[in-house]
Amino acid sequence: MTPDEGPVGAEQYFAEHPHARPDRRELRFLYRGELLSFVVDTGVFASHRLDPGTALLIENLGLRPTDRVLDLGCGWGAVGVAAARSAPRGEVVLTDVNRRAARLAEENLSRNAARNASVRVGRLFEPVSGMTFDVVATNPPFRAGREVVLGMLAAAPAYLAPGGRLLVVGKGGQGIRYYQAWLASHWAPGVRVLARGSGYRVLEAAAPTPGPAEGAAGGLLAEGVKNRRSLGRRPRAPSAPRSTRPRRAAEPGTVIGAG
Repeated sequence: MTPDEGPVGAEQYFAEHPHARPDRRELRFLYRGELLSFVVDTGVFASHRLDPGTALLIENLGLRPTDRVLDLGCGWGAVGVAAARSAPRGEVVLTDVNRRAARLAEENLSRNAARNASVRVGRLFEPVSGMTFDVVATNPPFRAGREVVLGMLAAAPAYLAPGGRLLVVGKGGQGIRYYQAWLASHWAPGVRVLARGSGYRVLEAAAPTPGPAEGAAGGLLAEGVKNRRSLGRRPRAPSAPRSTRPRRAAEPGTVIGAG
């Protein structure tokens, strides 16, 4: 556990102004044969290494060259930089409420010549109001609480273009099976386990088609956040489809998507 990942740091990394004393370091990892370079710091999630869940998410982004991508809760920008390299003719937006994280992400975009990407500061989807994306990718702030995470999941459909995808990574101790079951019961056509490894799962949920009684995400948001009785239940998480062949996570700080 790094200094900013304890009880105090857990509050800081999703706070607007973290109080941890800066301790900047350089971190590099190989992505699809290209060495990427980052500056990391305390007061930001995964402050001194590439988190294994984030590594698994990066490895399984599955982007097209022209995709529009949102890195929601970007931290120091690992997902956003990888997405910018994978979608060179697309657009990538990185958002985070943590201003130290946002500054690091901007610096890391520059270090890796990710000219098709930008950083916006704000809470959850607020910085991208009115925008839609082909892919929304997130390693949610699970320590902020279930209501915060469910709010993210419930709001996501409004920010997905037709045919868009939400990618969420988490592990068993963070309740990822609960969120998988929640997505399966609230979204159409459903959710699947795209990849798994080291206790983590990457969930993929396709953009739901609004029914006649619900437009976009209005019904989902109301049901997902306001219905406390529903939030308190722990539904059985569905298993991954038999056709899914999940990929294992890389070791933290090592080679991601090489080859």
